[in-house]
Amino acid sequence: MMNYPTSKLPDVGTSIFTVMSALANEHNAINLSQGFPDFNCPEPLMHLVTKYMQEGFNQYAPMAGMPQLRHKISLKTEKMYGYRPDQDTEITVTSGATEALNAAITAVVKPGDEVVVLEPCYDSYAPAIRLCGGSPIYVPLALPDFSVDWDQVKRRLSPRTRMIIINTPHNPTGAVMSKQDMNTLANLLDGSDILVLSDEVYEHMVFDGQQHYSALQHPQLRQRSFVVSSFGKTYHTTGWKVGYTIAPPQLTTELRKMHQFITFCTATPFQLAIADFMEQESHYLELPGFYQAKRDFFVKQLQETRFEVIPSAGTYFQLAKYSGISNDYDLDFARRLTTETGVAAIPVSAFYHDKTDNKYLRFCFAKSEDTLRAAGEKLAKV
Repeated sequence: MMNYPTSKLPDVGTSIFTVMSALANEHNAINLSQGFPDFNCPEPLMHLVTKYMQEGFNQYAPMAGMPQLRHKISLKTEKMYGYRPDQDTEITVTSGATEALNAAITAVVKPGDEVVVLEPCYDSYAPAIRLCGGSPIYVPLALPDFSVDWDQVKRRLSPRTRMIIINTPHNPTGAVMSKQDMNTLANLLDGSDILVLSDEVYEHMVFDGQQHYSALQHPQLRQRSFVVSSFGKTYHTTGWKVGYTIAPPQLTTELRKMHQFITFCTATPFQLAIADFMEQESHYLELPGFYQAKRDFFVKQLQETRFEVIPSAGTYFQLAKYSGISNDYDLDFARRLTTETGVAAIPVSAFYHDKTDNKYLRFCFAKSEDTLRAAGEKLAKV
């Protein structure tokens, strides 16, 4: 009989996003679990993709990304964050932000290294660290606002610390790191060789007059950071899987060594279409208002229920606490909400390595008002 190799990730199963979306489909529930819009991307952007396909741009793109797109990214970064990265040595277009995260971790994390991870966190971080032979060092964010306890972070740093991963605006909680947070992080790392992986895919979804503060804006952080962004989030095109990373030349060189053997390049017509559409600056400049209106609408729906909500500061996710409704474990409650009430959400314990249950569900409000209204009506009956 064949002896198959043991699993490299024996405790990892199908992602919670796939599980809850499948459950939603099975029970015809409103799917507010997986983070994707139920509305289309801008029509002119679709026309541009078709245009480039018809003109024959259907073969491999350059490994680092189409020069036109990297040029536009450079200009946009300068406009938004006051720093203009070199398009040839500091910008790499990737097949989605998840590939960028994986390539950055794989590029620098070696067996025996430690990587500080702030929990709850996106579920791809720890597996990538472990596959490199590194150890995730988990630091919980502080309730109830999910802020960073920098004193605790400092206590978890060691001579083996290779990297710290930050995420702002933060998935799943919607928390937004401030300029003071970035200053504190820079001071904490001063004099060390610790790198930063800054996941900023929701950079254009910050609400209530706040501003997104990028690691690129801080000179001391910029020289040690991989900064990851997502066109999928910005242009409502999660299925296109187009993202990018900005990093200093030496880090970019190492990241590209990984990228070329993971995907090599990203779909050519998508890159060219996005490069052209980036001329429409109003789209991303108006995105905070666009998504804040959806957040406000959904929060209003939730205020008619027994869930407890504090409006999200960023992203297109809203946490809701259900401890006043049930004492069930959050995964059980989320399953019951899907099968009996007809609304699917993500249990926040899925974002903790030890499945910590603080009685929160994560709802995605990147949906039409009709969808959010229908979900609110169902949730009001719980």
